[in-house]
Amino acid sequence: MSEITSLEQQLRRDEGEVLHVYPDHLGFMTIGVGRLIDSRKGGGITPAESAILLANDISRKTGDLARRAPWISELDPVRRAALHNMAFQMGVDGLLQFVRTLGLVRSRQYDEAATAMLQSRWAKQTPERALRMAKQMATGVWQ
Repeated sequence: MSEITSLEQQLRRDEGEVLHVYPDHLGFMTIGVGRLIDSRKGGGITPAESAILLANDISRKTGDLARRAPWISELDPVRRAALHNMAFQMGVDGLLQFVRTLGLVRSRQYDEAATAMLQSRWAKQTPERALRMAKQMATGVWQ
């Protein structure tokens, strides 16, 4: 067994592995195998680690949308990305509650879908993002 593998096994045993944020024995926010992320103690993640998390999250959401709303794959990439953006923010379950909007998108009524997006509670909660995604839906141009 390699030195790294042995060290990983030791650390998993001694630190434990928690797949959500938790306070360590001193009360500092930690995740995974003893990874300090509490900014009060200089913790955090690197831009490269953030990029890995984002890529994993995008992949997971894309797969979930493909399974639960396969017709979305037929959209052009820009409009499909608007729906992915919404799913990233509110989860796939949240996006799928936009029944009227999704029906309009599916039938290629993009201007009407954009209007419906802006009439939602989501648009009231995050108006700038909603405006950008509605414009992206209506125009098919990246915002």
